[in-house]
Amino acid sequence: MSHPNLLILMDDQHSRQMSGCYGHPLVETPNLDRLADRGVRFTNAYTNSPLCVPARASLATGRYVHETACWDNAIAYDGRTPSWSHRLQAAGIPCTSIGKLHYRYESDPTGFDEQVIPMHIADGVGDLMGCIRPDLPVRHQCRKYAEEVGPGETAYTRYDRDIADRADRWLRDRAGKPADRPWVLFVSFIAPHFPLVVPQPYFERYPLDRIEMPKPADTDYQSAHPWWKGFCNSNIFDRYFRDDEHRKTAIACYLGLCTFIDDQIGQVLNALDETGLTDETRVLFFSDHGDNLGARGIWGKSTMHEESAGIPMLLAGPDIPANKMVATPVSLVDVFPTVLETAGVGARAEDAGLPGESLAALARRTDDPHRLVFSEYHGAASISGSFMLRAGLFKYVHYTGCPPELFNLLRDPDELANLVDDPAHGPVIAEFEAKLRTIVDPEAVDRRAKADQAAHIDRHGGIEKILQLGGLHGTPVPGGGSTRVKS
Repeated sequence: MSHPNLLILMDDQHSRQMSGCYGHPLVETPNLDRLADRGVRFTNAYTNSPLCVPARASLATGRYVHETACWDNAIAYDGRTPSWSHRLQAAGIPCTSIGKLHYRYESDPTGFDEQVIPMHIADGVGDLMGCIRPDLPVRHQCRKYAEEVGPGETAYTRYDRDIADRADRWLRDRAGKPADRPWVLFVSFIAPHFPLVVPQPYFERYPLDRIEMPKPADTDYQSAHPWWKGFCNSNIFDRYFRDDEHRKTAIACYLGLCTFIDDQIGQVLNALDETGLTDETRVLFFSDHGDNLGARGIWGKSTMHEESAGIPMLLAGPDIPANKMVATPVSLVDVFPTVLETAGVGARAEDAGLPGESLAALARRTDDPHRLVFSEYHGAASISGSFMLRAGLFKYVHYTGCPPELFNLLRDPDELANLVDDPAHGPVIAEFEAKLRTIVDPEAVDRRAKADQAAHIDRHGGIEKILQLGGLHGTPVPGGGSTRVKS
């Protein structure tokens, strides 16, 4: 074969900071660490939306959320916009998925030759409550995040083990077959996504006396800023934690889930080694978004902070530099051209406007810290769209109709000093807003997202009916029951 195979490994809600290879002092991720050692670690990787469904639509299509119109966790990818899997299929490249996709329906034409135990949005409907904007409902289902904490097994941990087993078998079956062209296998896990319940042996690795409390909330700022006030009054996760020991238990479980999923990834990587496929296969690992995990009093995703918008991203393979850190900012939209380049599928005219670039090409170049990365959020608990730009030293966050934020990530990696009111940074803020408006008209997109969501609500019976049904807390595994929670 003239082109390598591609094994894509993905997990869910894994903050970039929560891996050994990214410098976390406690968490044990030996399999990701060894993947980083033999490949490239992107130190400034981001999601294009800190929410599952929009992020995965951008991943599939190489397009931003305002282009896919998958605004939230109820309006999911349905195959109408071409994906990298469509392009592989058209080129005759075998393409299989195992595990979570979070598209609309399995029956939608999303481009995979085979979907093995796929997870899609609940009943093809998902989280309708997240469409209710800008008059935000209180999301009482947040209590489940705090209630479901501690050692144990869940449907998700069992599902992840099944995904690893099936990926293991797929690779061993594939190794025995002649191949005249490369294959692509997409393996997508759930952990460390909540519920924060982890098998006992993993929980025991992280005693609570070693867990540090996250950075506290700036409640004065959050109550004075209209976007943050709406967000914190709707997403009320922290109100359900009893005390700091309860919070530390949740963090310990998250770290345990990072180690648990690392073991599942290790099983797949071991199968690749044992079948002799490693030397002819690129491996790409990333997550869809992160988790705030109590930082600033916020749990879950949905914000543009590093904990939520930052993701791990690793690339290894026979033609990829080993043990290299790349500081060039990258994001999920870079996966589309990476897949096509790996498989030897040529670009089409309609690809000319895509914002992404092959991660393999970026890995070989000198770092470009000023490369622009873009993310946006139009989901639950947001009174208006939020838009993030990362380039150089700075991160700029634009809240439509509300004051923006600016952080110097070199001097202030914890994002504690908002520079928006510093006159010395006025030109930087103006430059970032100008760059933003070359990508998107934030006011027009905000109106369009809300109009689409309002129409979606009407199609499903209106606001009152949706509130009576209750909010969604997670997505059921294939064959599982409802995860809706009434107030």
